[in-house]
Amino acid sequence: MIAPLLLVDGHYLLHRAWHGFPTRITSRDKTIDRTGVFGFAALLRKAQIEHADGFEIFVVFDCEDGSQTRAGQDSGYKAQRPAPDPGLIGSLALVKTALDHTGVRWIEQDGCEADDVIATLATGARAEGRAVDIMTTDKDYIQLLTDPSVRLLNTGIGMERRYITGEHILPRYGVLAEQWPDFRALMGDPADNISGIRGIGAKTAARLLIDGRRLESIPAEDLRPSWMAQRQQVLRWREMIKLDTKTALPDNLLTATPTAPLPTAAQVLEALDLW
Repeated sequence: MIAPLLLVDGHYLLHRAWHGFPTRITSRDKTIDRTGVFGFAALLRKAQIEHADGFEIFVVFDCEDGSQTRAGQDSGYKAQRPAPDPGLIGSLALVKTALDHTGVRWIEQDGCEADDVIATLATGARAEGRAVDIMTTDKDYIQLLTDPSVRLLNTGIGMERRYITGEHILPRYGVLAEQWPDFRALMGDPADNISGIRGIGAKTAARLLIDGRRLESIPAEDLRPSWMAQRQQVLRWREMIKLDTKTALPDNLLTATPTAPLPTAAQVLEALDLW
């Protein structure tokens, strides 16, 4: 039997390790902050123990120029994001080295955002009949939940709320998972600096998309003139929000075999002489 798959949003997990770990972890002489690599290894191991025993674990990182394609459609795309903490960026290479040491495969695909790579890997794995969990807090992945065998996993919240599946989306947001790009295009996505239409929030967007409507099928009489004037922009935002499930990737990235039990974070740092 082939193993189910846990796809990990690498930059999300590193950001959580760097900013959310309960204490700073330093080298023994207290001169070098190792929180990024220690926290990443600790959180990944905990996720394996609690949620992914017997899974293949695969980590995906954003490429530095990955957002350029979408920024070419809208120059404001992600433009509001501050420069990351130098310490966080400095931890990235060590995280990759730690993954290599523990036998966890990973990719940072040139010119690609992690969400498109994850969407492509998830789609391919599902075509092979593999269940897929995605470890992230990025809501863009909701559009993949049209498949009941895909779940989103957020280990930073209570155990009973950690998984999101397609059946949660309509009660929570008033739209279906397949409508997510339409929904976000209307109401906006502050995380990606997509403003949406002024005056349309989540409730109005859901009302406009009632009964499974898409942007093209919203009756003109339901739209104010000022909203109609932004129609083409909204359609462009929707295309930016859609995940690319056909990203060109190297062959044989996934092994379909379970990842071996991961060592503790302390063991990883010891083996890599990072203390």
